[in-house]
Amino acid sequence: MTRLIVAAGGGGDAVAAAMLHAALYGDEDRAVILAYAWDRLLIDPLPGPRGADSFTGLEPVTQSVWSVPAEAQPVAPAGSTLPRLAAEFPHTLALLDPHHGAEGITRQLEELVSHLAPASIDLLDVGGDILAHGDEPTLKSPLADALTLAACCQVNAPIRLLVAGPGLDGEISPDDLCPLLGTLVHTFTAEDVESIGSILEWHPSEATAMLAATARGARGICEVRDAGLPVPLTDEGPTVHAVDLDDAVSRNSLARAIMTTATLDEAEAYSREICGFSEIDYERNKAAWLTERPPTKLDPDDVLSRLDQFQSEARTRGVTHTTFRHLTEALNLSNSHRDALRQLLISSRPEQYAAPLWRIPSED
Repeated sequence: MTRLIVAAGGGGDAVAAAMLHAALYGDEDRAVILAYAWDRLLIDPLPGPRGADSFTGLEPVTQSVWSVPAEAQPVAPAGSTLPRLAAEFPHTLALLDPHHGAEGITRQLEELVSHLAPASIDLLDVGGDILAHGDEPTLKSPLADALTLAACCQVNAPIRLLVAGPGLDGEISPDDLCPLLGTLVHTFTAEDVESIGSILEWHPSEATAMLAATARGARGICEVRDAGLPVPLTDEGPTVHAVDLDDAVSRNSLARAIMTTATLDEAEAYSREICGFSEIDYERNKAAWLTERPPTKLDPDDVLSRLDQFQSEARTRGVTHTTFRHLTEALNLSNSHRDALRQLLISSRPEQYAAPLWRIPSED
């Protein structure tokens, strides 16, 4: 038996999809997880998502769909977490390619449904920004979710929209999301997290990291992203809710506008018009800034001293946790230092590692 799970956003949603499958369906079947190759600049220095022509070693599934095996490689200078995920997943990882707009994704989905005859189809979004109108001031990444939503609502097959970790992406507040959520489908537990535990040790997703941390019992305020956005870690954090797909489309102005787009550029233009920005423009600007940033060195004593100062200031903001991505930027280190920073902190202060987050002690 095969199930199809569409990861609405980037790689973090694909990781959450694997955890969801293990929690809901166990080992009696396998999933095809359709996911973007759209990683943070830490992983992929090129802005925007990658298409099939950005990889070697992909395997054809249908005319428009390619699977990403562990042996696949992104074509330099591109980077991608998908091959490494494929090596750790018991499922088939397929490439969701938005370069032909919502029409292209719709075609991919229709071909997969015809080819697989899946027992179920889930569209999974971690955080819930797929339910945004498009004009929210806290919205940061509407385009990826809007493209998958626009495509899914045009497929002639029953698709269930699921929102995991309402509010954990920091884009729509939990209070605004609560009235929109439907039936509680599942509440993740620490046992559920074990299915993706090894992936969380290296994958850069912040929203899925917080989803896993709340399932393990973390509560408080987590500071994330380069801007230090505070995200509440509450009892609602590890929950998964069903949401009516038609209601989501009715709310999402960008999804409605891009349904007939045939290129990513066309969809991006609608994002600028409706939301006032495109997240790919943000990535372009940040990529240019990173290339001009002089390289820094990681000096352990200096890093730990600056960590103490950061934690002291964070406590005044009520912060109890942070991500390693945010720590890397807050300590003025380059993205290339993230893994080394993680190892340094875990080895020197293991009691503060609230996997996969970093816990801010209440006092020095």
